[in-house]
Amino acid sequence: MSVSDRAQGTAERARDSDWIDWVARAGLIANGVVYLMIGWLAFQLALGDREGAPSSSGALREVAQQPFGGVLIWVISIGMFLLVIWQAVEAGFGHRDEEGGKRAAKRAMSAGKAVLYAVIGISGVKIAIGAGSSGSKGQETMTAKLMNVTGGQLLVGIIGLAIIAYGIYQIVQAWTEKFAEKLDGEGRSGKSGTAYIAFGKAGYAARGVALVIVGGLFGYAAITHDAKKSGGLDQALFEVLDKPFGPVMLCLIAVGLFCYGLFTLARARHLSR
Repeated sequence: MSVSDRAQGTAERARDSDWIDWVARAGLIANGVVYLMIGWLAFQLALGDREGAPSSSGALREVAQQPFGGVLIWVISIGMFLLVIWQAVEAGFGHRDEEGGKRAAKRAMSAGKAVLYAVIGISGVKIAIGAGSSGSKGQETMTAKLMNVTGGQLLVGIIGLAIIAYGIYQIVQAWTEKFAEKLDGEGRSGKSGTAYIAFGKAGYAARGVALVIVGGLFGYAAITHDAKKSGGLDQALFEVLDKPFGPVMLCLIAVGLFCYGLFTLARARHLSR
């Protein structure tokens, strides 16, 4: 057996071991807490408080300001890095029940999630050591840098389309209740299972709508060649707020994001891989 075959066998055994379940559960708890805070900040924004940033970095800054916030922010950051490990293993050796292009697509999605969780984890570490910055400004800077490279405008447009596609995928997940497969049998049964599914439907729908808006901002930035038009989740929710009936719509999205946090915590308890 070659070295690469032995390495792959070791990685696949690790993927199927109990320790990766604990890694996933711990990471999901951290992610659930982040989404609970994002939902709360979005709700405050809908009520007129424009000081907070309803995004992952804004949520982490809010956690850091709470009693024992310094400890909590490190715990959450470590949880994010545990999610990176889990999704990296899934990207390399997971989704074996799928075949062909579908398996490749799901592994690519896991790789993308690993990158996203790493960004959130690094953001948490920066906040913990006092080097955190505004998420929207950082997003704008990244987009501006992309705009200035050859083909950058097209790349920003492609990123926008990819985010929109993922947002639509989240909405479809909410409609079809496909997300329920992420819970084990106990998590899908009884009154508690009914509640978890309701949280998931609201959460996935809200996330999908928010992501479609984020993708639209990237697309508009690409069309206008103006990096200031792009933005993350916080800017997308500010866009919602400034529309007719914006506070009402934002309240609904806030409740949905809070529900996504609750579903993520339920998934940590009833994990199905």
